[in-house]
Amino acid sequence: MQMSELLDADALRVIGSATSKKRLFQTIGEMAHSVYGLPATSVIEALQERESLGPTGVGHGVALPHARLDEVDRVLGVFLKLDRPLDYGSVDKSPVDLIFALFAPRDAGVEHLKALAFVSRTLRNPAICEKLRANDDPAKFIEILSSDTVNKAA
Repeated sequence: MQMSELLDADALRVIGSATSKKRLFQTIGEMAHSVYGLPATSVIEALQERESLGPTGVGHGVALPHARLDEVDRVLGVFLKLDRPLDYGSVDKSPVDLIFALFAPRDAGVEHLKALAFVSRTLRNPAICEKLRANDDPAKFIEILSSDTVNKAA
């Protein structure tokens, strides 16, 4: 799997802050709508529904919110970097500043899990996260996320 299969070039952004997880999900929904044409309301509701099952903040400042949607025909993603970390309710209680949201078809079993594992492995790499945090150019994010270091780890 490659990052370019999951992310459109316009699906990477830096935002100043999010005042709450709900507001963050609204931003993700708006991005999913503008980049992929997905209904923002469906995205927001699906993310909130998944989050109610347990936090998707995986630790070390990283969150991987994800949802299954009828409107999606393949796994898609958006990446956000927050200038000011958000209290997300992560497993390690650390605030979140790197968010990679995934949207999968409702019936995508293995495809969704493979994408989630791939993104998780990528963002577990401290060197990758350090580079993402040190950069504010969304065009560079895809380079960082697609680097040889990531591909070798996957």
